[in-house]
Formats: sequence, C-alpha cells, structure tokens
Amino acid sequence: MVRSRFDGTAPTSLCILRTSAIGDVTHVVPLVHTLQAHWPTTPLTWIIGKLEHRLVGDLAGVEFIVFDKSAGRRGHRQVRAQLAQRRFDVLLHMQVALRSNLLSLAVKAPLRIGYDRARSKDLHGLFINCRIPARRGDHVLDAMGSFVEPLGLKQERVRWDIPVPDAAVEFAQRHLPGAAPTLVVCPTSSHRLRNWRPERYAAVIDHAALVLGWRVALCGGPSAFEREFGDAILAHARSRPLDLIGKDTLKQLLALLQRATLVLCPDSGPMHMANAVGTPVLGLHAASNPARSGPYSDRQWCVDRYDAAARKFRRKPAAALAWGTKLEYAGVMDLIEVEAVIERLEAFAAQRAGTAPALR
Repeated sequence: MVRSRFDGTAPTSLCILRTSAIGDVTHVVPLVHTLQAHWPTTPLTWIIGKLEHRLVGDLAGVEFIVFDKSAGRRGHRQVRAQLAQRRFDVLLHMQVALRSNLLSLAVKAPLRIGYDRARSKDLHGLFINCRIPARRGDHVLDAMGSFVEPLGLKQERVRWDIPVPDAAVEFAQRHLPGAAPTLVVCPTSSHRLRNWRPERYAAVIDHAALVLGWRVALCGGPSAFEREFGDAILAHARSRPLDLIGKDTLKQLLALLQRATLVLCPDSGPMHMANAVGTPVLGLHAASNPARSGPYSDRQWCVDRYDAAARKFRRKPAAALAWGTKLEYAGVMDLIEVEAVIERLEAFAAQRAGTAPALR
C-alpha cells in the first residue's frame, strides 16, 4: 500500500467509481460536496450506473461517465473507450464487486484508494494501493465519507442538495396538492427478502387513512414485480391509497418524497432518497442493521428487529456478527409486527401534532 502524497493539497484531477445502487449513490453525494468545498478547482469525474445517473446526473460541477451494466462487455468497452486517453491523480474506488474491480482497470491513476480489508471482497485489494481507515460501526455514508481521509481531508458536514427539477416539483404538487399529512409508502426493495408482507402494509395504510385521517400514496418502479406487489397491497386494503406505482421517474419520486410527511419502506433506495430531502422515514429493518444502513439523519421512527433476526437465524446476538452482515433469510421480515409499525406511526403523528414530548 502507498501513502497519499496530497495531505490536503488539491489534486489536478479525481475520479470516483461508484456505479450502484440508488441508496449508495445518495451516500456519495455528500462526499462530492466535501471535495468541492475543499478543492473547488479540482475536476471531478464520476463513473456511475445508468439508472443511478438519472437521480444525480445533474449535480453541478461533476462530469459523469455512465456505465450500462446491462450491456455486459460492451458496457465495459464503452467506459474504457471514454477513458482511453485520460489520466487522473486519484481514483476513489468505492465499490468492491468483481465487476466494478475489473471496471476500475479503465481508470489510470497513481493513487487508488479503496476499502479496508474487512470491507473488501472479490479481490478488491488487487485493484487499489491505498485503503480507507478500518472502523467497525460506521454507517455506510460515513464509510464512504472516509474516502477523503487518505487525501488529508475530513467530511465534517453531510449535505445532499440533489437537484429537483421544476417539472418534477410540479408533478408532485399535482398528485399531492395542499398540505395534508401524507404517508408515502415505497414497499419494495430490490433485495426481495427485505420486503414485508403486502397484507401488513395494507393494515398500516388503513390505519393511517381510516384512523389518523392521513392521505396515503403508494409508490414503486415500473417492474412487473413491483406492480404485482402493489396490487396485492391494494387487494388487502380497505382504504384506497393513491396508486403511483410505475407512474413516476426517479426525479419525480424524489419530489414526491420531499412533499411527504413520513415515508414507510424497507431498507431500499427510496429510504435514502427520502432522508436526502429531509423527510422522516419509518424504516423496516430485520434483514439489515439500521445502524449501518438505515436512514442516516434520524432512525427514531424505524422498527428494528435485526437483533431478533440474528438470534433466530444465526443463534447469536447482532453484536456478535461481523459489521454489515445481512440476514436475508426467508421469513426474516415477519419478525416485524404490524402493531410495532403502527406504534411508530402513532408516535410520529402525536409528536407532529404536539401531543407528545419530542425525543432528544
């Protein structure tokens, strides 16, 4: 491993490699702002996934190179062609999957900063020559923020400011007009074992609509799975939430989350998008540890059954597991009770109404 020669001095060029996923890409945005605040004249290039580019591709002052992983080898060739004549002072190699490790070979840089050994896999160490500090207990966002430390910087402020176009704001205002308290439900994760049961979502939606009198909107992507999952929720619900599944873009979803009063979701991209725009999240955690991958700014409204999952499926407490261990087992999300989610919803509504003391 080499030692960084920058020690706070600005490199002449810097490349970030983090292609996916949506939630992780939102965690990189504060790092971009940190770099720009310290080194406003250093050009930043970000190699990013095609879908993720739709969310953050309009960040000011960043050159994006889009990697289409669905294109297979052709996608790799396209990135290599764009970088063939380029040289950077620094590569921040922020993804450990083998595909990304191979993609990093397209980036010519004498300093290649990657993850510490505990968080490395798929031969990641062969593609870097400098590591971030090894720490247990970091939230994913803080781990990503530590990529500036070998450069002599410190991420002391977490700021997102992901642009929301006027057209997306107008879309959200049209579908969620006025200031009625609104629960936005984004029920699915791409990791399907993180998904709660449709009938349980329906019970919480009915409580929000019929007991609390809230407006409820159901959001999701255009995939057949998300449509089927949403239909299952609607079939079990007595109330009729606004159905926006498959009807919004990522930017429009960001605007909808911005207008929400509270967002209900599993560990997924929308969780971190909502957090990025300052909306509280009622997160559902059993398969993943909310201390590591929950909503960064405020986890008081989350339901956490990660320790119960560790004891059931690993026969040990969560504290005995390696940091970042996923517990994606069939039935793990059944550990989250409807009553526990409704309790958090009620507590949030009471605090919002000023009928309960604010948590400190």
